[in-house]
Amino acid sequence: MRAWSRPCATAIRTAPRRCWRTRSGSRSACCGRPPIRRPTERANVALEVRTAVADDAEQIALLHADSWRRFYRGAYSDAYLDGDILSDRLAVWTARMSAPGHSGTLVVDDGNGLAAFVHVALDDDARWGSLVDNLHVRHDRQRSGLGRVLLRKAAAVVADRAADHSRMYLWVLEQNLSAQRFYASMGGACVEKTLVTAPPGTTGRLAGTPAKLRIAWADVSVPELSE
Repeated sequence: MRAWSRPCATAIRTAPRRCWRTRSGSRSACCGRPPIRRPTERANVALEVRTAVADDAEQIALLHADSWRRFYRGAYSDAYLDGDILSDRLAVWTARMSAPGHSGTLVVDDGNGLAAFVHVALDDDARWGSLVDNLHVRHDRQRSGLGRVLLRKAAAVVADRAADHSRMYLWVLEQNLSAQRFYASMGGACVEKTLVTAPPGTTGRLAGTPAKLRIAWADVSVPELSE
């Protein structure tokens, strides 16, 4: 496996250490990490991971719009995020689902609707391989492991269907430190920093000049991405 340099690794900052307290008020034995919590009842809900179909377009758009409003604020303008972003995302996903082309979209159902989705544009870039263009998890399912599940599923799609079945990459906002730490834990390397390109449409969709980082995998068979 090729080793890539990490020119933007410093963008991932380590949070200051802190001591967590349990409900009884005592300190956790592991300072710097939150105490282990018991899994909630949602952990027992059966999850269905499947290929998206045309009828999923509306639910995907709803989740996509909600995720952007929560995590893209500061990079995208408030006027854009607080406007009719749902119609914008619905148009995108209706087109994608009606003519998927050389791509793959997977969704997760948790019994309460669409819990997460991932979209992969296969063989998107001659150098970097297939693009994980979207990976979003519903807000109440954050930190439940669905992101790991779908990123591994995306890697499997690349291995099975892409002409370049080894390489994969994605873009993440420079301001999104938690996502950067997540991708690093999944074996991704930060290889490039550049400015965010505004979504298609009218001007004024960006807030200033936000930056984004390219996170890449030279080989999707690394242990972190193995199912």
